[in-house]
Amino acid sequence: MNRPELQFYKESIEEALDAYLPSSSCVPEKIHEAMRYSVCGGGKRIRGVLALIACEVAGGRWQDALPAACALEMIHAYSLIHDDLPCMDDDDLRRGKPTNHRVYGEAIALLAGDALLTHGIATMVNNIPAGLEGAYHRALQELVEAIGTQGMIGGQVLDLAAEGKQLTLEELNLIYRWKTGALIRAALRMGGLIGGGEQWVLEALTQYGEALGLAFQITDDLLDLEADPEILGKMVGSDLKKQKATYPGIVGNDEAHRLAMAEIMRACTALAPLGESGKVLIELAEAVLKRNH
Repeated sequence: MNRPELQFYKESIEEALDAYLPSSSCVPEKIHEAMRYSVCGGGKRIRGVLALIACEVAGGRWQDALPAACALEMIHAYSLIHDDLPCMDDDDLRRGKPTNHRVYGEAIALLAGDALLTHGIATMVNNIPAGLEGAYHRALQELVEAIGTQGMIGGQVLDLAAEGKQLTLEELNLIYRWKTGALIRAALRMGGLIGGGEQWVLEALTQYGEALGLAFQITDDLLDLEADPEILGKMVGSDLKKQKATYPGIVGNDEAHRLAMAEIMRACTALAPLGESGKVLIELAEAVLKRNH
């Protein structure tokens, strides 16, 4: 995310998150401090940025999608807090610093995740721009479906159940579509809906999001094997340790790289109907292949 506008979107989201999150001095202080620790502790803000770009691509003002972008980032942070817990992936580092439960304990970390889920939805409900009530209602539907048992949570359940088992690519793709792809797809559709996009625009954003989500997760698999842990911000090799099914584990590293590139090409092709307005999304997709964290 090196383009100036992408950095601007990222900084705008971070400024809004600071405003929307409860102050760490607000009672009970510990939970609010823990929420801020994970949300404001860095991150690429890809989901939020995608929502803002999609809103503009659809013909709207990026500012109108800002509450939705912040909701996406809060809910993503909640999922990371819970992923890192001992009962899940039992990780010690996230974004280059100790995971939430290592700092605040498991109980507060669990509650901080719960709080970010509810506060993220409340942020959307309580900050709807005038005249966009219907669009925000539809966007909220997209969000709750993406994080439910046929989305992110369902993907996590399947991922846990698959540990130590041999999966086919079709089975792994379902996990990745739900676990990672659902929220990325939702971010684009939410932005498109808030921007008032026509059906053909929403369809292009949907296809782009589905391909981007899969490419993002394949790249994650490869980073877990190949990345520098200092740059990645967390320990590498955790997938092997937990005997998780991954793209490199099924098809090998070289083929995994090729398939990730194929998904990025599919994502970019989906944007063809958008013409010049889709250029920034194409560049963001291409950056996924080059990321090192």
